[in-house]
Order: sequence, then structure tokens, then C-alpha cells
Amino acid sequence: MIPWLDPKHPPLFPHTDTAMDEPNGLLAAGGKLSIDWLLVAYRQGIFPWFGNNDPVLWWSPAPRTVLFPHNFHSSRSLTRLYKQNRYHITQNQQFEKVIRNCAKPRKYQPDTWIVEEMIDAYIEMHKAGYAQSIECWDSGGSLQGGVYGIVIDRVFFGESMFSFSSNTSKLCLKYIMECGIYDMLDCQMATSHLMSLGAIDISRHDFEDLLNKLISG
Repeated sequence: MIPWLDPKHPPLFPHTDTAMDEPNGLLAAGGKLSIDWLLVAYRQGIFPWFGNNDPVLWWSPAPRTVLFPHNFHSSRSLTRLYKQNRYHITQNQQFEKVIRNCAKPRKYQPDTWIVEEMIDAYIEMHKAGYAQSIECWDSGGSLQGGVYGIVIDRVFFGESMFSFSSNTSKLCLKYIMECGIYDMLDCQMATSHLMSLGAIDISRHDFEDLLNKLISG
């Protein structure tokens, strides 16, 4: 049994060492998706992830997948696409549109974990300045790709991305890695797509140590 967090109490999470091995990283249930709860969670490397009709579930997987700017691999095709100026990148212009596009079902994933409760919470985080979106637009002003996540100091905690055209979400990741604002992108868990861009797995201890160094206060 995992601990149940009372939403009426201040956010106090179990030590991440107590997270389950299977499913990987499940730490606790309950609590709420308010700004104060989410900030406490992300500062400790904990994030919410749950489906419709589920309680809020909190996770701290191990190992942790991260992407550092110096490791980012921009393939020849991606670099060529960037230089063609077919698309342009913006930040925080259409946060709700980005998160709702990320929530749409995929061919390989008919259900979504980005439920309405999650969308509402992250929109509030965006209004408070903690959730940010990166948008990729074509020359006709149509949104073709995007990424959203939580930003605390120099860490971008990536949540989800979408592409309507090939490589447009990768262009957003290229912006995040090369803009000089962030020292680390938290990818949470590994995918072949992220690994092809230079993401690596590190231990939970090393990840939390990096958070302590990159996040002030």
C-alpha cells in the first residue's frame, strides 16, 4: 500500500526512496493539484500522473531521464529544417492550446493522462508563471508543434509534446536546449525519441542532487 496524502493538510510527501519499483516510481496517492502542492512536489523531483476516475498519483521514477544542453544531439535533418526557416518558435503564446493538443489521443495511445483536472491545474500554474509552453508555427501562422512543462529556476520539467508536422516538437526541444535559459530538461522516463536527442538516465539520487544545486530556496 502506498501512503494516502490528505488534501486538507500541507503538502508533505514521503521520502522518494520509498517509491515502488513496480510500477516504477509510484510514491503516493491523494493530495491535490494546487500551486503550492505542485511546487513542493517538483522541487523534490516528484510529479503527478494519473488517468480518468483515478485519484491523484505522485511519482518519482528511477532511473530518471534527463537532457543536458551539452548532450543535445541535433541531427543533420533537424539542423537543416531549422535553417530553412519554414517554422518559427515562440514561448508562452498559446499555453492552453499546447496542453490541449498534447492531451489529444494518439494512434499508439488512445487514452490520455492529461485529464481536465490536470489541464486546469497547469493553466493555473501558467498564470502564476510556473508552467510554460514552447510553440512551433508554420509560415501561415498555424500551430504545428509544442512542448509544455514546469519551470523552476534553471530547470525545465518537461511534461508532454505534440507534432502535427514532422520534427516540429523536436524544434521546440532544440529551442529549450539552445536558448541558454535552462541547465537541465527533466524528461521523467526514457523513450527512444528522447534518447536519440541525447537524453540519458541518471540515478534518483543524482537527479535530486542536481535539483538541489539548480533550484534556489
